[in-house]
Amino acid sequence: MKIFPAIDLFDGKAVRLLRGRYEDMTIYSDDPPQIGRDFAAAGAEYIHIVDLEGAKDGTTPNFDTVCRIKEASGCFCEIGGGIRSMDVIRRYMDAGIDRVILGTAAVTDRAFLEEAVAAYGEKIAVGIDLKDGYVAIKGWTEKTQLTAVDFCEQMQALGVTTIIVTDISKDGAMKGTNHGLYEELSARLGMQLVASGGVSSIDDVKRLAARGLYGAIIGKAYYTGAIDLKEAIAAAEAAR
Repeated sequence: MKIFPAIDLFDGKAVRLLRGRYEDMTIYSDDPPQIGRDFAAAGAEYIHIVDLEGAKDGTTPNFDTVCRIKEASGCFCEIGGGIRSMDVIRRYMDAGIDRVILGTAAVTDRAFLEEAVAAYGEKIAVGIDLKDGYVAIKGWTEKTQLTAVDFCEQMQALGVTTIIVTDISKDGAMKGTNHGLYEELSARLGMQLVASGGVSSIDDVKRLAARGLYGAIIGKAYYTGAIDLKEAIAAAEAAR
């Protein structure tokens, strides 16, 4: 299993939200590229980046910061948040970003999703944010009537190869991840499934890896010191 340490961006800073609430924001660093260097120094090969401002309004205010993280770390970098046009995808791809994550647009604009997958294939991932069991959009501010399983199966049918699933209720809460959710999805899907939200201990990492998931995203647990990144990477690799 691959470990994706996360950098959430707001106003050029690395931050974390609690359960998706923008009013519950903690700033961890004014230098996100240095965090990318720290990840690489700990042995990370992959970085998950989210533009929280973009996720709310569909813009790319942190584009330059994303590119600087990629350059500083040398890691495989994926970016999500506010990516709602082919022009934005092309900008990120031309800048050397390895994978683009579609969230809101995957729900609201299927024609765009299909065009992106046709053009870039496995370089397009879809991110699902779940609120009370249903897919949420626009920076977690609006809830749809789509369940996780239904939406994931739709994405698989469209040729999406990688799906990132976040249980908002677990995100940033440091109380463990939703193992039942990932067990159900991994049994139903033939996609690369990435767990996100509430991965807060090495035991979480080991359990997800043992289930055969493609990846796990580690956010707040890294910044608070609850998870040692080197140890998490070793635990994930040991399950291969």
